[in-house]
Amino acid sequence: MEETVMNIPEVVLDIANRARTASYNLVQLKPQIKNQALLAVADALIAATSSILEKNKIDTEKAKQRGISDALLDRLTLTPKRIDLMATSLREVAALPDPVGEVYDMKTRPNGLKVGRMRVPFGVIGFIYESRPNVTSDAGALCIKSGNAVILRGGSEAFNSNRIIAQIMDDAFSQNGLPKNCVQLIPTTNREAVYELLKLDKYVNLIIPRGGRSLIEMVMENSRIPVIKHYDGICHVFVDADADLDMAAEIVVNSKCQRTGVCNAMETLLIHKDVAGQFAPKVAEVFRSKGVTVYANKTFKPYMPEAIDATEKNFRTEYLAMKCNCAIVDSIEDAIAHINKYGSHHTDSIVTTNYNASMKFVTEVDSACCHVNCSTRFSDGGEYGMGCEIGISTDKLHARGPMGLTELTTSKFVVLGNGQVRG
Repeated sequence: MEETVMNIPEVVLDIANRARTASYNLVQLKPQIKNQALLAVADALIAATSSILEKNKIDTEKAKQRGISDALLDRLTLTPKRIDLMATSLREVAALPDPVGEVYDMKTRPNGLKVGRMRVPFGVIGFIYESRPNVTSDAGALCIKSGNAVILRGGSEAFNSNRIIAQIMDDAFSQNGLPKNCVQLIPTTNREAVYELLKLDKYVNLIIPRGGRSLIEMVMENSRIPVIKHYDGICHVFVDADADLDMAAEIVVNSKCQRTGVCNAMETLLIHKDVAGQFAPKVAEVFRSKGVTVYANKTFKPYMPEAIDATEKNFRTEYLAMKCNCAIVDSIEDAIAHINKYGSHHTDSIVTTNYNASMKFVTEVDSACCHVNCSTRFSDGGEYGMGCEIGISTDKLHARGPMGLTELTTSKFVVLGNGQVRG
């Protein structure tokens, strides 16, 4: 499907205006109507599997011609199983409690006023993302269930896949009681469209960029609209002095090798010096067998002489490939300091049987997700019981970690009285 010549500022403004109108209608809908529409989209995606795969093949073939990396090609590729998982995520979101209209923290003041908060949608969310077309349906589902209209701007590499998925969603939504244009995809890969979207603070309430650092930094530099950042994943596993080493081996291999081209894959392994003699040779052998290229600090290097000497740049790199940094550290304090210095505040895990060590780790590591005795790969909205996620925020305002339904709402104060006036 080829793009047509268009007046990009006019097109983007029209999309934003229609999204704004749709958002006013969305907030009025009862949960059961939204849930019914989400289930209809799930069915529609399954029914359109062959058409979606046909469009996805166009994208993947073009990507191969451009020499895209294996990791990014894996992110881009859809299969019948992945489309089934997209539909499953929609059904899971439909089954979750609706946050819109929830009143919480209600307190009665001495004068009898009842003061509380109500969860409300942001209104219109602009979502700018790269590579993964399944994110299109996840974002649409979460935004609609949380009462937000969404403007999608996917990467050029997934243009055809995103376009058909967004069209299926909007058709199914409008046929099942939702306002037209509650999900819209900007119909061009021209970067000018992003710059135009970022100007529209009178129409769009929130921008969520999800992709590489260059994309997010560009959005931050140009947006008039509040931004929640979803930076890269430089994730760590620290094997503590009191670790169960068999458990540690399984967690390390899963974190690194189960799927490399994702933001919650491990990029750096840290090993306490007290268990290095036992654990480092085991890891080195497993990584050799798996074909993992290792970048080692000087204390890990003796256990894997063929490893490449690690530099500062290596420890700050998100590989998204069968590559891994390995380092031996003197203490848990050194491990925490390393993670806070080189990590991206995404997901980090400790393997230990020592409760005090685990609590020190989760308290002092400055990351959105801190895991104890489990793989970094569990850092995911679906795995956390949120149905799916629009992304994993590495910000501290207003949300942090996987962003699901609750994180896509804000609040307003609701005050109930019976005639009180202020003296």
